Amino acid sequence: MENIIISELSNLIIVLTIAASVAGFMAGLLGIGGGIIMVPALYYAFTVLDFDILTRMHLSIGTSLAIIIPTSIISTRTHMEFDAVDFKMVKSFSFFILFGVLVGTFLAVNLKTPSLVLFFSIFALLIGLFFIFLREQFVDNPKKISNFIKNMSGIIIGIISVPLGIGGGSLMVPFMRTFGYDIRKSIGTAAAVGFVIALSASITMIISGEMVNNVNSPYSFGYVNLLGFVVFVPVTMLMARIGAKAVYKINKKLLSKIFGIFLLVVSIRSFIEYLNIN
Repeated sequence: MENIIISELSNLIIVLTIAASVAGFMAGLLGIGGGIIMVPALYYAFTVLDFDILTRMHLSIGTSLAIIIPTSIISTRTHMEFDAVDFKMVKSFSFFILFGVLVGTFLAVNLKTPSLVLFFSIFALLIGLFFIFLREQFVDNPKKISNFIKNMSGIIIGIISVPLGIGGGSLMVPFMRTFGYDIRKSIGTAAAVGFVIALSASITMIISGEMVNNVNSPYSFGYVNLLGFVVFVPVTMLMARIGAKAVYKINKKLLSKIFGIFLLVVSIRSFIEYLNIN
């Protein structure tokens, strides 16, 4: 880290700020925690900072989850102003999501960086395709969701979210849309679920990192890095509110397709990184 010259560090902060702006805006606008954008941005930053390759992806994931905590709070509060958060749904999911988070943390801690990068690449590809082809295809006619489906879905969302460093919105929104929930209600509820996932997963990633004790990167507590957290949080909090308000003013069909294409690029870039480090 000492070898990084001022100009490189300045460029790095600029890249992180831009990424944070996009992540925060998308978190509010599309109901995602922003992790799908923050993880690759943080990974790039930690690569420039020459953080240990063995824990680089783990730090990206843990830091992303920590950043999502304030972002999801701002996003949820904004959606509450428009009565677009189904707290009954959030409550029914929470316990099983917490169980899934524990299992997901175990997987994240025990998977090596190449495996985590590949996992992220595949997920970004699938979500990108969803945003391009399927996001607006569902009808707004809510159907009753059985407790069994809710419970199993909560566990699965919790398990998958941690190794990916996401708040679960990328999974929660399509889940609710599949059962006919209004897109705005789906986005607002996903933001609230994202807070539950991010808070619990951040705690477990910090504790796990401290227990494993294999993090040699500076300014890190377990698998959460304060440098990335400090740069991202103010920007994402501001942009999350702007994005949440924009939900009610913008044509999201075109934006969804643009975001989907962006995720395909992220997926390809992540896969190339996997080939380079594997």
